[in-house]
Amino acid sequence: MNKIAEILDGVKTMGIAGHIRPDGDCVGSCMALYLYIKEYYPEIQADVYLDHPKPVFGYIDCMDEVKMEAEGEKEYDLFVTCDVSDKKRLALAGDYFDHAKQTLCIDHHVSNQGFAQINHVMGDISSACEVLYGLMEPEKVNCTVAKAIYTGMIHDTGVFQYSSTTPETMRIAGELMKTGFNFSKIIDESFYQKTYIQNQVMGRVLAESIMLLDGKCVVGYMKKRDMDFYGVDGKDLDGIVSQLRLTEGVEVAMFLYELETQSFKVSLRSNGRVDVSDIAVFFGGGGHMRAAGCDLHGSMYDVINNITAQIEKQMLTEPVS
Repeated sequence: MNKIAEILDGVKTMGIAGHIRPDGDCVGSCMALYLYIKEYYPEIQADVYLDHPKPVFGYIDCMDEVKMEAEGEKEYDLFVTCDVSDKKRLALAGDYFDHAKQTLCIDHHVSNQGFAQINHVMGDISSACEVLYGLMEPEKVNCTVAKAIYTGMIHDTGVFQYSSTTPETMRIAGELMKTGFNFSKIIDESFYQKTYIQNQVMGRVLAESIMLLDGKCVVGYMKKRDMDFYGVDGKDLDGIVSQLRLTEGVEVAMFLYELETQSFKVSLRSNGRVDVSDIAVFFGGGGHMRAAGCDLHGSMYDVINNITAQIEKQMLTEPVS
């Protein structure tokens, strides 16, 4: 598929949805597509479904129109998923996807095996937002759409620091900036800014982190009882694993927090020597070479030991770059 317009002929109703616990790229790509359709295809009745996006993305236009719950039976002419690597990770709207007349997946995860009728998956691209931009007419990407796309790009590239950032990524970012939005404010408020409580929690995790594999792996963790004590949930823990990754001498950072008893959400970050996507896929998750995640069951120590064993296995076989 070259452009999104190719599949919009005859479409009267359209659903758009992202993955569970939506991050910046998920929110940005879903909203960018929704805003693009609203602006240039007003004859299409579009709905966007997101699993309770964080308030920090409130600067994106029409966030008040996001549907955070399914609304009974519907049959869409077209249903599009953005930044969803596996149908099992589709939030809220799985039934709508199953019953749609046509389905499209727009994604950039190398682990995506293609679960829609049309799969526009580009695993070498920095973000789903960058993939989506390539499907739009550049002259139609106005300030409103550009803000959403830029949001996803900065979040999935770590503000253009990760290896997935290419000259083309930077060129597109420059084109988006020309539309006139306050790009530095978006970076500060949606990526870096933390509440006082979030800073306290990060400080605690860093202080209690442990070093494994001769200092090549750092692990941070948060138990449910401690999250309850601070009054935080998973959405408040963004940025912790990235901060752990910056520890001197570390090849892989692991952060896990307790979803419920014996159930953990695990985030992995690599400095390049270890492909954490392979590890996440091994445990039923997914992601990218340097940023991936999965959900695991068992005791905290079992989870850490099982993942560490896979990290060590790669480090023993992969040459030092």
